[in-house]
Amino acid sequence: MSIKYLSQRAAQAIDVELMSPCGGGFVFEQLVELAGLSVAQAITKEYSKDTHPRIAVFSGPGNNGLDGLVAARHLSHFGYKPKVYYPKRQDKPINNGLLKQCTELDIPFVDTPESGLQDSDLVVDAIFGFSFSGEVRQPFVSAIEALKATQLPIVSVDIPSAWDVEKGNLNGAGFQPVMLVSLTAPKEGAKDFQGRHHYLGGRFISTKMSEKWGLNLPHFPGTDQCVRLDHTINGEEAKKKPKDIEGQKMDDFFRQHVVSQIL
Repeated sequence: MSIKYLSQRAAQAIDVELMSPCGGGFVFEQLVELAGLSVAQAITKEYSKDTHPRIAVFSGPGNNGLDGLVAARHLSHFGYKPKVYYPKRQDKPINNGLLKQCTELDIPFVDTPESGLQDSDLVVDAIFGFSFSGEVRQPFVSAIEALKATQLPIVSVDIPSAWDVEKGNLNGAGFQPVMLVSLTAPKEGAKDFQGRHHYLGGRFISTKMSEKWGLNLPHFPGTDQCVRLDHTINGEEAKKKPKDIEGQKMDDFFRQHVVSQIL
């Protein structure tokens, strides 16, 4: 069976279950750490520090941006030379802690997208994740325009920034990354991904949870935190698959857990 592509609603519900004491039992900080580590490790699989040592990380204001900060830290430990564009910083303990960890490693923070791309070999797009909706606003309009214009290989975290999480690259208006690291499970919008390298990261789903949601996740090899996804799940073949929706089971979970947290 093919791996399941998640709707935005299903991805949100699974995240809630992962952090539920009656579900996965994780805390938010653990998921961010594991996600960022898996992104960094996936990059090492395709881009060595000898050929692509200088990496620009574009981090957004939400959880995707936190994944980018964690990835930058691990890439530094792996021997790469990351720098970070992080223009919208929230004053929260996790944000401040990740910033401090990066500065302790002398990872530079730049003020503009252009200075991030200058003298870089690779760029990590960690601006917006699966929860993003609405219009892109500054300073991220400029950041995404810079990504559209660059000739550098782009690695997107979970979903390319400004794509619709379910409808993908609407009208082909967005940029196409060379590499995508999906987290938990690919999102429906990832069916529009046409790049060379598609990885799955975020090794935190139990077999029980995978079976419950019908995720059909691949086996993670050895101690790896990421796994390369077969090309046959991308492109036209993936688009032809009907939407795999959990139906009443997901509706019940969403009402019980997600809505109750919002209210």
